[in-house]
Amino acid sequence: MLTGARGRVFAVFVILMCVSGVCESGCADRPSPKCCPGRNNECVEFTGRKTVCYCDTYCQRTGDCCEDYQTACLISAALDCEVRQWGPWSPCSSVCGEGTTERSRQVATPPRNGGKPCPDLKQRRGCLAHSQTCSAAKEVAKILPDSFKRNFKDPWRRPHMLMKEEKKSYCVIMRVKQASSACKVKMWSAKLVRDRSLCVECQSDAMATDNRCRGDGLQNVRTFWTAASAPGCSGSWVRESSTENCHCPPYSLLFV
Repeated sequence: MLTGARGRVFAVFVILMCVSGVCESGCADRPSPKCCPGRNNECVEFTGRKTVCYCDTYCQRTGDCCEDYQTACLISAALDCEVRQWGPWSPCSSVCGEGTTERSRQVATPPRNGGKPCPDLKQRRGCLAHSQTCSAAKEVAKILPDSFKRNFKDPWRRPHMLMKEEKKSYCVIMRVKQASSACKVKMWSAKLVRDRSLCVECQSDAMATDNRCRGDGLQNVRTFWTAASAPGCSGSWVRESSTENCHCPPYSLLFV
């Protein structure tokens, strides 16, 4: 007789199949999948005595497993995916302002024999970056051609006046990312074209109290510049390198 814990309609259907000569016996004779995870009333077979038996893991609770369930199913039982704990969130993708951060986790046990698939292994969310470099990223460099170098003697300086402390210059190599069309008007600013690397020197007179020129850029981060003597000429660039105690070659640029 059929057990009341299972679907009677489906069991009757299987009995009719058995009578018609298409019935097999045991879990090993089932088409794929031979065994099913959880409770599945369609994961059914017949014993040699033409009684209904099941090949799902729930049959171990109800006691209606097929006789070969142990050998046919437990050896190759369905195994759900298991994952490890989430790793830490990555740093924000932006140095300043809106960006994204993500974290990931690894698969501890891959799914097998029809087990539950793995859940998401990566998560991403928005972030708002604000660090010490954030203010530097917002600085706009003002530049001039090196013909404006001011390392000359001041004829108006009185003998009793103190000389301003001369600080050593440093050089920054910047790669231009974008330049406005107004830069083409003047000869010196026309060299500010996309993907061109330029040497920009920070001299003592242009240094702030922290001994650096404003807008001297950030490594691999896009910052902005404007040409002081070329109206409308502006753009963006990325700092590639910086060298202390350095002077740029002739026909370079200056921070002002």
